[in-house]
Amino acid sequence: MMAKERFNERLRRTCRERDSLLCLNLDPETARLPAGVARSPLPVWRFVQEVLDATLPALAAVKLNLAFYEVLGKTGWDTIERILAYLPGDVINIADGKRNDIGNSARMYAEAYFSALPFDAVTLNPLLGIDSVAPFTERPDRGAFILALTSNPSADDFEKRRMGRGRLCDEIARKCVEWNTRGNVGLVVGATQGKDIRRMREIAPALPFLIPGIGAQAGDLEQAVRSSHADRRSGTLIAAGRSVLYADSTNDYAAAAGREAARLCADINRVRKSFR
Repeated sequence: MMAKERFNERLRRTCRERDSLLCLNLDPETARLPAGVARSPLPVWRFVQEVLDATLPALAAVKLNLAFYEVLGKTGWDTIERILAYLPGDVINIADGKRNDIGNSARMYAEAYFSALPFDAVTLNPLLGIDSVAPFTERPDRGAFILALTSNPSADDFEKRRMGRGRLCDEIARKCVEWNTRGNVGLVVGATQGKDIRRMREIAPALPFLIPGIGAQAGDLEQAVRSSHADRRSGTLIAAGRSVLYADSTNDYAAAAGREAARLCADINRVRKSFR
């Protein structure tokens, strides 16, 4: 039997074949749905489906923040299943739940997102150590993006605290290099972190980065691409959400989302081509 492709290898191949590093954060807020959509029988699904139809040509991946679906109860779970079934197989899908548990609980979360729901990858909080990460890395074809240096303003509260050989975020990155024995571990590094992205890349030269914070969070796109060495063997996904989803609040929202996704993809590729 032929071995399944390791997740990090698949991610790099996907980005190369689709000529894109763009990851769309599919985080629909019911209060922000256009009026014509809000009156639909399944408004969130209709919104997401029409946005996907318009943006998929520009995407390498999509990321679902689970909170935006869990708040809808059973309808939210059903919507996740619809999205995963609708996505083409050559687009990476990521469950953004930032789970953090140990033992049987961690194993059940891994079963939930890799079996009950067939996600390609998850985001994880590593602060409970390898016990909380190992159940998600047992399958080489499934990925785990570990929170290292996040995009939120209070990231400095803990992630940049000095310890041992440097900061907490540095030690997380070093540990993730150790944990990448199956070729399926990556890092979450926020675009708002500026020059610190380069520091993370120096510590973890071969790990893929998932970089949120472009668009509504005002991260520097060019710096994020350059500092992560996005055209190298390591791999990078640049994530944007609200700036695409809500590019237009009228019933022209899908076309506007498509234009914004295409613009971001082109901007990223212009930077990449400057150092290829």
